[in-house]
Amino acid sequence: MVTLAEAVLLGSAGFIAGGINAVAGGGSLISFPALLAVGYPSITANVTNTVAVWPGTIGGSLAYRRELEGQRDRIVLLGITSVVGSLIGSVLLLASPARLFDQIVPFLILFACALLAVQERLAQWVLRRQGDASGERSAGVIGAQLLASIYGAYFTAGLGILILAFLGIFLRDNLQRLNALKGLLSVVINGVSALYFALFGPVVWPVAALMAVASWTGGYLGVRVARRLSPSRLRAVVLIYGVGVALWLLVT
Repeated sequence: MVTLAEAVLLGSAGFIAGGINAVAGGGSLISFPALLAVGYPSITANVTNTVAVWPGTIGGSLAYRRELEGQRDRIVLLGITSVVGSLIGSVLLLASPARLFDQIVPFLILFACALLAVQERLAQWVLRRQGDASGERSAGVIGAQLLASIYGAYFTAGLGILILAFLGIFLRDNLQRLNALKGLLSVVINGVSALYFALFGPVVWPVAALMAVASWTGGYLGVRVARRLSPSRLRAVVLIYGVGVALWLLVT
């Protein structure tokens, strides 16, 4: 059982993470460390975080329904790939020794921070490549999406940024359509891993439920205020926090 103070901390972290995901991405860099801070082991914190933040990703994907039109073939192909990769990543996580996961968590956080740091440049690069989709390379995009799915199930933070970067490399389309596809694939990956962790993982259900409601609320409000905030400033705050957490984990 968590104390009232811990419940407030976790609820606030879930709310902020949902808002950050709606505005700039990288919300798990807030919610995952909060679970560590109240004393949960890293794997328990990771699977609980995955289950908690998944509902907050659905709303954003639904808002992109129009941009998903005409992408049925991509959705089917990459959706199946995402399910396979997510299952692999989920199995790897629960099969990993706790000590190994503890050792690599700081580096996973730093990797997620690095992705967040170059997010704007990646998005601009993808935008410059917009055009028709005649140059798609199926083998390349399937392999890239498989790797992204494995990573996303193993460690959620930075998944959306990684997927968008891979889609920009292998697919020719405009940024809004690729972003819509990225959002749907993220929902699939997180949904499969959340279901797997719910069945086989050490999910702390009261905490997951609390943070899920908070994340959904934060994401809903985040969409409404996204245009009023500076994503670059918010991104900078998350980066400083994420790097600080990684360094703290390295020295403790």
